[in-house]
Parts: sequence; structure tokens; C-alpha cells
Amino acid sequence: MSPIAIYHEHPDWFKPLFAELNSRGIPFVRLNPAAHQFAIEAPAPDYSLFFNRMSPSAYLRDGVQGIFYTLNYLRQLEYLGIPTVNGYKAFVNETSKALQLELMQSLGIKYPRARVVNHPSQLVAAAEGLRFPVVVKANIGGSGAGITKYNALDDLRAAAEGPMGVPIDFGVDHTALLQEFIPARGGYITRVETLGGKFLYAIRVYLTGDTFNLCPADICQTNAGVELVRNACALDAPKNGLKVEGYTPPPAVIKAVETLVQQSGIDVGGIEYIIDDRDGELLYYDVNALSNFVADAVNVIGFNPFHRLVDYLETRAGVRSPQASKTAVA
Repeated sequence: MSPIAIYHEHPDWFKPLFAELNSRGIPFVRLNPAAHQFAIEAPAPDYSLFFNRMSPSAYLRDGVQGIFYTLNYLRQLEYLGIPTVNGYKAFVNETSKALQLELMQSLGIKYPRARVVNHPSQLVAAAEGLRFPVVVKANIGGSGAGITKYNALDDLRAAAEGPMGVPIDFGVDHTALLQEFIPARGGYITRVETLGGKFLYAIRVYLTGDTFNLCPADICQTNAGVELVRNACALDAPKNGLKVEGYTPPPAVIKAVETLVQQSGIDVGGIEYIIDDRDGELLYYDVNALSNFVADAVNVIGFNPFHRLVDYLETRAGVRSPQASKTAVA
């Protein structure tokens, strides 16, 4: 069997995946998107499967050069006919929150109202018609980095016109979303994980504190009173002390999520949604092609999703190890 290529830049996130592959005796190689090269004229590499685990938050770890490079490399692999998990189409959508919302709009899937902006001078005009509070978040982001919240138009105007102690972060592509802040009904958000374009499991994450944002995040106050969102990751919620429980969403939600990931080209990924406490509307707000699965999964959802993930990778690679499915839960 030719090896499965695992393309990742984070040193720790995928240890459970590597452990499962090793336990089954499946050969794999690890490739680092932050320091990589390829020749346009080279023949196809000897991979049975290429698993893209590049993160759009790599810019937080000195890996910004890998983000746009990965789009070029995935296109090259597609041209060479290498079977790829979370390939070019998935990563195009992963690296643009604007494209994610445009896809939702085309599918009739509801999301928090937003505007796409490329300069702070446009924020006040873009806010027309939006309900305050609002948040500004980078079009290419991850882990909730650099999201700022503004409670009133005057706060937004002051931030757009000059420093307030926290710079407005438009991200590595100098594009941001100005989006309505959503207060979470019931104090929770829901994350739905998918595998092979199909529902795998869902969790509810109960937020803490008096302030809710679009992610279950730690929020700190700057000297100017602007809220800066950090460490927003539903997957790490059990480790961070947040209450998390397994949950099965209604069929309509599962259908919407499956449609969204299939149309996004996402083979492995998660979608998060929230219920607006003001009017009870269910809104989808985050599309993730980089899914690490929830911490302490066996206790939270009753099984180890990495078992099923490796079953899927084996099937896509065209091989089955003797250990396949022995430990997976039906």
C-alpha cells in the first residue's frame, strides 16, 4: 500500500489520528504546509490518498505562507489525479467566510446578517441595516482569533476612525465580515460533525459568563471597553471546563448541514449553529473543514470518532486493514 499523506502544520492536533493509523499498521507520511515545495512538471507523488489538514489559523503560528500556497498545491494534486480528502474546493470555502455565507444564501440556509468589507473606512456605511451589537471578524480566520465586538454605531465609528487599544483585524487577505452579534438562546451553541458528507454526531456547548458571541469563547475587555474574542473552539470545550453534551439535531438541521458540506466539497468537517434569543431563529454561522473532533469524545458522544475517520480514509485509499471497523461503533 502506498502511504496516506497527512498534510498538516499543527504539531499536536492530529496525534489521535496518527495513533489510530499506527495501531492498524497503515503507512502514512506527514507533510508540513508551512515549509513545502513541488515541481509543476513532476509526476504524481506515490500517495494512496492525500488528507488535507491545513488550518486557516496557521497565521497565528508563523504558518501564514502555507495558506495560499495550499490552494496551489491542492490544484496540482487534482490535476495529477491524486485522491484527496478536503481538496481544493473544500479549502477555497474553508478560507473565505464570505464564500461560506454566499453559499448559504444560494442554498436558502439562514445565517447572521453580514457585510463584506476591505477597509475600516467602510465599516460605518456597511453597518446600515444591521442590528447592534455587531462583530468584525477576519474573512480568513480560525480559533476565534481577532474578533471584535461593538455595542453601538458610535463605538464602531470610533474604532474605524482611530486606535481604541485593539486594532481592527481584517486578516491576511485584508477582508473582514461585519456581522450581527447573536445572543444564544438557552446559553449554548450546537456543533454538527460530518464525515463523508454525512452526519456523524453533534454536541451542544453551554457558554459561560454574561456575554455570548458567535463562538464559545473566552472574552476579555480592553481598556477601551472593546471585547476581544479569544480561544473560540467548541472542540476544546470539555478541556476548558464548559458543559458539553451529545445531541441529535432535528432532521431538517441534519439535512441542511449535509447539504452545506456536500456543496462546499468538505469531506470531513463541522458546522456550528445558534438559536437567536431575540426571535428564536436558527442561524448557521461557522463552516469548518478542519475538524479535530471533540475532546473526551467517548464520554461526550459515546464513541471514538477517529475510529470511523480511519475507516473512511481506508475506504477512500482503496484498502482495508485487518483492524478496520473492529473498534468502530456501528
